[in-house]
Amino acid sequence: METKISSKFIAELIGTFGLVLFGCGAAAVAGGTTLAQTSGLGLLGISLAFGLSVVVFAYAIGGISGCHINPAVTIGVLVAGKISAKDAVIYIAAQILGAILGAFVLKTILAGQLAGFNPGEWAYGSNGWGSGYQNEYNMTAAFVTEAVLTAIFLFVILGTTSKVGNGTMAGLAIGFTLVLIHMVAIPITGTSVNPARSLGPAIFAGGEAISQLWLFLVAPVLGAIVGAVIWKVTYQEPKAVA
Repeated sequence: METKISSKFIAELIGTFGLVLFGCGAAAVAGGTTLAQTSGLGLLGISLAFGLSVVVFAYAIGGISGCHINPAVTIGVLVAGKISAKDAVIYIAAQILGAILGAFVLKTILAGQLAGFNPGEWAYGSNGWGSGYQNEYNMTAAFVTEAVLTAIFLFVILGTTSKVGNGTMAGLAIGFTLVLIHMVAIPITGTSVNPARSLGPAIFAGGEAISQLWLFLVAPVLGAIVGAVIWKVTYQEPKAVA
């Protein structure tokens, strides 16, 4: 029985909402307004928050929508020929809306501090690069990081969810891959590999987060396309046994 597109829309919205609220929320609520100020959970804690969010929603909504919760993933899956263009547009719309709602709830929670709240630059777990952000990597390093890591992410996703992969363990493999990605990229860009995850917080943070947003829209999508193409070249459909 085919799942209704409205159900897929709701599933992707909820999943992306949760990813932003849990991932960016862990960063912002646990220690500061930017990922650089997260003295509470630290690098491993924030990485686990994002990765475990994917694991949780992979098993919660994977059977409904495939749990993309990421426009770059949807575009990569489209390039791989595993989703229609019509469904891809609906998925991406749901992901963007979910990310914005997640960031809005996070902003509302942080604004409730009785001592007052000053968001500052790159607030709400926003991504960025350059002077004043994390370890102050340049734009080239940020772009390469986001593109390459997204390509690897897509390769893992397509591999684990294919006929030659282990479907029952796909959620764990994808989630732990995202943990590894965050452990590398948080000090560089705060880790996006997901345009919706970057867009939501940037809208409310404004300033540098908005001016640098383009990189986190372009690099992950480019990386996703490369990852999907590499997978298509690598993957061979298993032949039926006579």
